[in-house]
Amino acid sequence: LQPKRTLRLVLWTAEEQGGIGAFQYYQLHKVNISNYSLVMESDSGTFLPTGLQFSGSEKARAIMKEVMSLLQPLNITQVFCDGEGTDINFWIQAGVPGASLRDDLYKYFSFHHSHGDTMTVMDPKQMNVAAAVWAVVAYVIADIEEMLPRS
Repeated sequence: LQPKRTLRLVLWTAEEQGGIGAFQYYQLHKVNISNYSLVMESDSGTFLPTGLQFSGSEKARAIMKEVMSLLQPLNITQVFCDGEGTDINFWIQAGVPGASLRDDLYKYFSFHHSHGDTMTVMDPKQMNVAAAVWAVVAYVIADIEEMLPRS
């Protein structure tokens, strides 16, 4: 499959040190901001997703709801308010629609920033579902005729 527009995956560093990796990336690429349809972040673990948190115009939200309806077989269709994240907030503040994965955080703080925060505690099935949500959203948004509306 090849979508109409480019998908870019960025793995930032230094989020816990003030988001300097994301800031540096934003500074280097903001000149092309009109080419960014959506920025997404997953920073709450890879537990079973319940939907997406989304920040953007009402028109963009309506499109995102349609995209999420494709995930009905996984029962993950909700679009919540306030997509955000340290690594994407610069883009959202500049008007680019943004989404963050909303997970079941029941176990998140049992592992977060502890010695138990390792790949061995991940549930591969839940991680696969989280990856599937991102894959569907990323591909469909990159393949629709128009970029997500900003106003």
